[in-house]
Amino acid sequence: MGEFLTPETAAALARLIAVDADGGARPLERMRAIRAVLHHLDADPAALTSVRDALADGAGWPQIADAAGLKPTAAKWRWQGTDAEIAARQDAGRKRSSRPSSVPTDLPGHSVAEAAGLLGVSVQAVYLQVTRGKLISRTVELPDGRSYKRVFLPGDALPSTTAPFETAPSETAPLETAPSETALPTTEP
Repeated sequence: MGEFLTPETAAALARLIAVDADGGARPLERMRAIRAVLHHLDADPAALTSVRDALADGAGWPQIADAAGLKPTAAKWRWQGTDAEIAARQDAGRKRSSRPSSVPTDLPGHSVAEAAGLLGVSVQAVYLQVTRGKLISRTVELPDGRSYKRVFLPGDALPSTTAPFETAPSETAPLETAPSETALPTTEP
């Protein structure tokens, strides 16, 4: 060990090997050693150096991706470009993943997925029950144009179709419900 890994990664790997050799290692100690190796390997520049060396030797992205167990697009996203370009992509990815959801949490009724979970059925079954008129759904439209299908279960209060839905005090713009229900009326032949 120690030819291309950083000293920290090599030490984490040596620790995992020692824990593996110890037949009496506790389960949590084994897990910590495994996770430490994964953490250090993920941050180790050895993979990037190997990719750059492979490119210099004439390997293409499909071969690099295959060796890494990735798709070519994912391999390029991870390793293509200068250190600054790679860091900028990774920072942008972290910022995207840390943003809170933009879906309002104070909408009336339930989302289709929530309704399916509460009823113990599939999402498709909820849509089918709405189509058959067994459940009521409405489309709630926000002032910015986004719209959400909301399902109202038996016992849920239905919002008025003429008055806009009032949001919690943290929201500045009121929501409006669509004027018509999306549940199809049943027709008798």
